[in-house]
Amino acid sequence: MPTIKSIETLIVQLPTRREHKWAGLTEVIGRYVMVKMTDSDGRVGWGEAPALKDWGGEFGRYFGESAMITRSVIETYLAPAIIGLELGNFAELHARMDAIIRGYPYSKAAVEFAAYDLTGRWLNVPVHTLLGGKARDKVGITHSIGLISIDEAKVEAAKLVAEGIKTIKVKIGVDPARDVKMVAAVREAAGEAMEICVDANEGYKTPGEAVQTVRQMEKYRLKYVEQPVMGIERISEVARRIDAPVMADESAWNAHDAIQIIAAGQVQIVSIYTTKAGGLYKAMEVGAVCRAAGIICNVNGSIETGIGNLANVQVAAASPAVTLSCVIPISTPAEAQHGQVGGIYYKDDLLVEPMRFSEGAIAVPTGPGMGIDVDIKKIEKYRVRD
Repeated sequence: MPTIKSIETLIVQLPTRREHKWAGLTEVIGRYVMVKMTDSDGRVGWGEAPALKDWGGEFGRYFGESAMITRSVIETYLAPAIIGLELGNFAELHARMDAIIRGYPYSKAAVEFAAYDLTGRWLNVPVHTLLGGKARDKVGITHSIGLISIDEAKVEAAKLVAEGIKTIKVKIGVDPARDVKMVAAVREAAGEAMEICVDANEGYKTPGEAVQTVRQMEKYRLKYVEQPVMGIERISEVARRIDAPVMADESAWNAHDAIQIIAAGQVQIVSIYTTKAGGLYKAMEVGAVCRAAGIICNVNGSIETGIGNLANVQVAAASPAVTLSCVIPISTPAEAQHGQVGGIYYKDDLLVEPMRFSEGAIAVPTGPGMGIDVDIKKIEKYRVRD
């Protein structure tokens, strides 16, 4: 049986199509850590950590991971702990990583992604087969409009309609009056057929402020309200007082968080991350807990490059709980970009071919491993040298 032979880390920086920010974010997206894992037969698998120092759990429960922190954790602790492990033993992979260092789920996820990619390539099956099979052939895509001007948002929303996007997520949480105007403008530009959800990234100061603001938005038909304030108990209070369903994001990292959200009541949706949970194996646990409680899910992320996006698509395909459209970029190399904006956050990507998008959804790749090969030339082009 092949074993893990070596692990290499490198940092890339993809050029962004436009600035993409949300409440609390202070750094640029796209400067992420890639993991190259090689097995004893010479096969290669890839993983990604979209590490952002500003992205952590509430009340200090989890911590931000920068690219440099992630790289250090992987090289110093995780890689030595799993070298020699046989492919396909994901339970032992996680046991070893968790034993050598507490926390750092993004670092662990990047290593685990590469292990899944490598195992799938060894067995000549897609990763969703390793996760239990496909619950769906297509994954609906939600396009995220960041903290841009209202005029820019109106133009973008109109383009999204023309491109077949069916759900828009609007970033809010900076100023209640501005936020209400933004949602009104996006609804006007996108039309009544478009599904619209909002994401405050914990930006509102109190549950009361969140409730007052959302009530003004609800006439524009909100699909859901994502993480209006910080804290499981506090988002549950908001959920109790508004009509639109509330989604937990920053409050929901792993399966234990999902149990606490269920116990608090009121919250109807949980956003699953392959990274916050610490990898695909544990993200599937989150989905299983939510499904048992009747909570529906989407898959969300930190605007990954193609390597991380493929991992997100594989979990979205495999988890029965993921019935909502997902905030997954439509990874598209520069050669396949022709001015489209739906799901496009970068001017280029790291895959040899684009994800296949039509009628508002990505077709789940069926190739071995994560499903689409990595473009080594693009890795070298966008690599950040030490």
